[in-house]
Amino acid sequence: MLERILGIILPVFLIVALGYVYAWRIKPDMTMVNRISMNVLAPALIFSALAGKDFDVTQSQLLMLGSVAVVLGSGLLAWPVAKLLKADVRTFVPPMMFNNCGNMGLPLAVLAYGAAGFSPMVALFTISNLLQFTLGVWIINHHARFINLLRNPMVIATVLGFAFALWHPPIPEWLAVAIKMVGDALIPMMLLSLGVRLFEVRWDDWQLGLVGGIVCPLTGMAVAALFSWAVEMDQMQHGLLLLFGCLPPAVLNFMVAEQFRQEPAKVASIVLIGNVLSLVFVPLGLALALH
Repeated sequence: MLERILGIILPVFLIVALGYVYAWRIKPDMTMVNRISMNVLAPALIFSALAGKDFDVTQSQLLMLGSVAVVLGSGLLAWPVAKLLKADVRTFVPPMMFNNCGNMGLPLAVLAYGAAGFSPMVALFTISNLLQFTLGVWIINHHARFINLLRNPMVIATVLGFAFALWHPPIPEWLAVAIKMVGDALIPMMLLSLGVRLFEVRWDDWQLGLVGGIVCPLTGMAVAALFSWAVEMDQMQHGLLLLFGCLPPAVLNFMVAEQFRQEPAKVASIVLIGNVLSLVFVPLGLALALH
């Protein structure tokens, strides 16, 4: 079991470490790379996975419902923790709800379950993103305008992907291959970008970051385990939901906090320390998922 877990997590952390070292040596400007990843590569991956033959939307309904439960449940459990710490709920709660399903969850799902685990994890990734761009933004700013959400390439790709998954219109083979090739570039690019971003974040407010880095995976795994116990799921779906629950806070939380000026330095510390602590919690989540 230990050898299998190491075989799953080491490639992921090595690529993140490569991005960190590259940032230390070169100090690259990742603005354009991140923009391409979010506006081109991610939509291509989402559409390719959801519209592909390997994804069955009816069989994944419980899993997607489970992801909603994990996101909402983690937020509800984190709320009193924020009050106890006397931290701003708008700063602390969203990073507990929205985890690193893209950067870390997708490659871990592929390494743990092969191609069969990829499309379901993409579905969890899309559900989490939709909730972050709606509920997550609303928590931070009640007056945010959601019209821009409809213009988001990932949202458009999600709608189209689920439409193709439900009605199965034909896609030319050459077009499907081209979209898949573009989408396949996302995973290594996101891992490298995560390493670069972790280098740029400072260790200020480490106490809040430490608490957040522990609360996020613990609440996620607790809600995932409770949902799996309450609802009958197959072994792979159970494992994927636990894997989803154990992930650290997403880097996107920092970007959203920066956009709305919601204590971005504190959110950055939560993200940084949470991802460092994933060295402990991801193997734990994998052990439970593969048990």
